Amino acid sequence: MADKRPKEDPINQVKAMARNLVDNIFDDLMEKNVLNGDELKRLGDGVNLIVNGTENLIETLTEKSQMASKIFMKRLFRQQLRLDSHSESENDESDNSESSSTESEDESEENTDDDEKAGSAMALALPSKAPQEIQDSQPNHNLKLCSYDYFHRMKTTKADEIYPVMEQEGRTRLALIISNKEFIHLPNRNGSEVDLSGMQDLLENLGYSVVVKVDLTAVEMEAVLWEFSARPEHRSSDSTILVFMSHGTLEGICGTKHQTTEPDILHDDTIFQIFNNRNCQSLRDKPKVIIMQACRGKGTGTTWVADTGGTSICRYDRTLQCYMWSDAVTKTHVEKDFIAFKSSTPHNISWRTDRHGSLFIYQLISHFKEYSWCYHLEEIFRKVQHSFENTEVLAQMPTIERVSMTRYFYLFPGI
Repeated sequence: MADKRPKEDPINQVKAMARNLVDNIFDDLMEKNVLNGDELKRLGDGVNLIVNGTENLIETLTEKSQMASKIFMKRLFRQQLRLDSHSESENDESDNSESSSTESEDESEENTDDDEKAGSAMALALPSKAPQEIQDSQPNHNLKLCSYDYFHRMKTTKADEIYPVMEQEGRTRLALIISNKEFIHLPNRNGSEVDLSGMQDLLENLGYSVVVKVDLTAVEMEAVLWEFSARPEHRSSDSTILVFMSHGTLEGICGTKHQTTEPDILHDDTIFQIFNNRNCQSLRDKPKVIIMQACRGKGTGTTWVADTGGTSICRYDRTLQCYMWSDAVTKTHVEKDFIAFKSSTPHNISWRTDRHGSLFIYQLISHFKEYSWCYHLEEIFRKVQHSFENTEVLAQMPTIERVSMTRYFYLFPGI
């Protein structure tokens, strides 16, 4: 006699739930044109087998396509994975002129598909060997301070290897943040306010007075940079930090009016020229740190070779040999003591979420808080890079570029 299990039997309940899940998944696959009618019929013929062995469902759908896998995971974990991720690529602007305040239909579909990836990426981007307190409380854990004994020891034993660091009394460090969130032709950068708040808090804790400017065109950004470079506080400062957060292209940072037909770009060269030793002598021989959170294309991995640069405009006149008057002008490098840290490699995208801001800024803040008391700047940047080595979910690799620093730069927070 056949074994008839009552309806309340747990096995029957599980099978019923599985069958309902399969029906929902098939509905989603048909709606998104992942499966056609014939393919659905073939899968439907084996639905009983799938219900009794759910691993077959996963194998079948995974073989069909990666999109099917995403739909399956979304149905299972809809409540757990709600991060809204955005690729900050310039290419998001296509056909966006019809509505400047909302995403295009194509963009909305892409972002929905990337929800799960962004949520997992935020976790996978954490350093695999980071102290537990970092992983438990990011990004709100406190900045670790440097002891005076450690500062004094480094200052005396490595004086020729590190940039001089002024103590707080009499020091007037300045930092600048330019954050573009709202655009006329490009999608707004939702979540960027998290980055802005976090970076401002970090820089203030590192001893910088922070100037914040938001939603600027390229012309306005350049004007702000010239004004900032002329600030008298730089004379009694030991360094400066410039932070740019916006949409971007390979050529530079997008202003709020940027579109393909009428580019609105602040070029990297412009930034370096404004703060070089010819135009900003108050920061001569002092570290100038440039941090950029922006896309540099829409690719996922392209090799880039830096330009060698043109011949310097400033040349040594051999006929003069040297200046004979008492207030002689000394020769120096036009571009020196710079370092730029960018959120991705050239031609490639950077990732941002509505809830936690960008992956790059999120990791940068966390590593500064944990390691700036004892590691120099380039080592902190390398640790951030290491946290992005895992490419299982989202591929993004920050890059250290245009380095002309001749010494190690320690921030020594708390000193």
